Amino acid sequence: MIEALTSYLLQHKSISIPGLGTVYIERIPAQTDFVNKQILPPSYHFRFDKYFDAPDKEFFTYLAQQKDIADYEAIKWYNEWAYELRNRLRTDEVVEWKGVGLLKKDISGDIVFEASGAIPSAQQPAPATRVIHSHTQHTMLVGDHEVTREINTAEVDNPFPEEEEAVRNTWWIYALIIAAIALSIIFFNFYKNGFSTSGTGNQQRIGVGR
Repeated sequence: MIEALTSYLLQHKSISIPGLGTVYIERIPAQTDFVNKQILPPSYHFRFDKYFDAPDKEFFTYLAQQKDIADYEAIKWYNEWAYELRNRLRTDEVVEWKGVGLLKKDISGDIVFEASGAIPSAQQPAPATRVIHSHTQHTMLVGDHEVTREINTAEVDNPFPEEEEAVRNTWWIYALIIAAIALSIIFFNFYKNGFSTSGTGNQQRIGVGR
């Protein structure tokens, strides 16, 4: 009958054992293997949680169908099976659940679970070769119109090289504007104070005491 319990575990990803805990199927997401240039598929392994041990009604319905008995008889049978399992563990016996793992008691008296290993999967690693497109096209919005432009990998960091080049080529215009403003201030000062060397200095006289 252990085969039926294993089948339920694989289908429903968990099975609870009264007085012991629950065995879960835990999923590990896909991972990238850069060294071998591939993507590893998701993997699955068994995990034990001793803090939840109450089977649901769906499990007993499944068990009754597998044993061709009534639901209440399935509940009675499973509780007796779990009770026998707990007694075997209390006597320091190691209980093997074939294909799932081992249940045993540690030195502190707690029940521990050792998974049998990763659950076999039909999924295979997928090749993951990095592809760099030297030239490609993308659509961008300019005003109210969409335009398509071709870019290469050099444009990834600077998608608008024309604007940057324009800024570099027009710096001298800003310099001329600043110079013109400065000259205007100088000429205005000369015009106001007269065209003399003293026109640019401070005309206040300071007396020196004797």
